Amino acid sequence: MVFAGKSGLAGGALLLSIVLAGGAAQAAAPCRSSGPYESWLAAFEREAVAGGVSQRTVSEVAPYLTYDQRIVNIDRGQRVFTQTFLEFSDRMAAAYRIQTGAAKIKTYANVFARIEQQYGVPAPVIVSFWALESDFGANMGKERTLSALASLAYDCRRADRFRAQLTDALRLVERGDLQPEDMIGSWAGELGQTQMMPSEYYQYAVDYDGDGRRNLLRSVPDVLASTANYLVGLGWKRGEPWLTEVRVPANLPWDQADLTIQLPRSKWASFGVTLADGRALPADALPASLLLPMGRFGPAFLVYANFQVYLQWNNSLVYSTTAAYLATRIAGAPALHRGTPPPALPFNDMKELQGLLAKAGYDVGTIDGFAGLKTRQAVRAVQMKYGLPADSYATAELLARMRGGR
Repeated sequence: MVFAGKSGLAGGALLLSIVLAGGAAQAAAPCRSSGPYESWLAAFEREAVAGGVSQRTVSEVAPYLTYDQRIVNIDRGQRVFTQTFLEFSDRMAAAYRIQTGAAKIKTYANVFARIEQQYGVPAPVIVSFWALESDFGANMGKERTLSALASLAYDCRRADRFRAQLTDALRLVERGDLQPEDMIGSWAGELGQTQMMPSEYYQYAVDYDGDGRRNLLRSVPDVLASTANYLVGLGWKRGEPWLTEVRVPANLPWDQADLTIQLPRSKWASFGVTLADGRALPADALPASLLLPMGRFGPAFLVYANFQVYLQWNNSLVYSTTAAYLATRIAGAPALHRGTPPPALPFNDMKELQGLLAKAGYDVGTIDGFAGLKTRQAVRAVQMKYGLPADSYATAELLARMRGGR
């Protein structure tokens, strides 16, 4: 995972619940502030057994539940990427991924045909995640999953979330999907060729090659079908589009360009929005939002209900837009029109703008120098206040206006 979406547990289903044992609630293992790691681990193992994990499985994984301070340091020190959509998509939606993705669809044509019939998820959508998450299985990470999860569960920053993930990692061993020594993945515990957290793996993985195991590290059919099953679990709608590049007129009512606003395609057509090649939009009632990832002078897309699934997979707009765009490219769409967007605000300027927006009463989320969805909505609101085109894109002009308090 590239951004802190599933790593941040935004997309994962946390399956661990409070378990009643012997008529009393099993106490959760405390985090590091309450004692040494060995005491925490003993409490966690008791908790796992009370939650239905066998003592045999606990004993089997015990040698792998070592503490790794390096993992905790990574978690505490991670920085959000501040690349623009064009910078990120240029690198991640590269030609070799498009070409390899198309080739993979031909190689596994029979598997993809079964998947689309069963789950309704098109092959290019699955393949785009396969490409971005692990380069088609070539780079799944090198960290010991059980150790990483135990270390993060012991640390107090996100103890409850990672303790739940660790418990489901044990359940994967219990179910026979993976052996402890096979569980190698990312530093945050993601596993497999499309980088699922253990709770996602436990809930959505399917045995599609018929060998009795759900192996998302080595079985391509299992990987592809499980990814489709997960996307359906996130709300994927069969037969509906996800993203279409469009061309927008200079006199568009820019305040309508927001993911929270859905209008029929016929309405967008009445505004003068066309397909990217100039042809008319379908004048139908399909709801769509106008997405301008780099403002009104940059690329423009209509996005549909299925685009929300991308945001569920990873809540970074840059990642989600890139994944959706890559899927269209693998499906045969031409390269996007780059436009002439103004330079993005540098990191420190973006933090300053977020601080000014927060001071003015706007909800920007975390002041982190990253233009996330909340910051974009705040930018749009203040653009409307100042009578500027409300395209949700932060610029030096807007920062200067806010510095002057006018």
